[in-house]
Amino acid sequence: MSNADIRRLDKEIRRTTKKLEAVQRGEWWPLTSRERLDMTRAMAGGARNIHRGRSTTGAEDRMDSIGSAAERRLNAELTALHGERQRLITEAARAKAAKKSSGWW
Repeated sequence: MSNADIRRLDKEIRRTTKKLEAVQRGEWWPLTSRERLDMTRAMAGGARNIHRGRSTTGAEDRMDSIGSAAERRLNAELTALHGERQRLITEAARAKAAKKSSGWW
């Protein structure tokens, strides 16, 4: 429960926030390999539909769905990191209060 642990979590929170912002902008680098594969397949299906003169709505919907799932995953990670950070801060405060109350009068 040291400050180093809290700093480590703060760094991970910043990193995850940057990933979430990138996904919201439509960037692919924060996606998992499975998400990238699914996105590529959806794009290929859309390209095939264009070639055949069909609508690309299904492919676009799949890509939107994959992006939304990635956003939900990153939001869940952020929530967990914030919860862990709060737990560490509370634990450190309790330890400090216990140390102070058991001091020599």
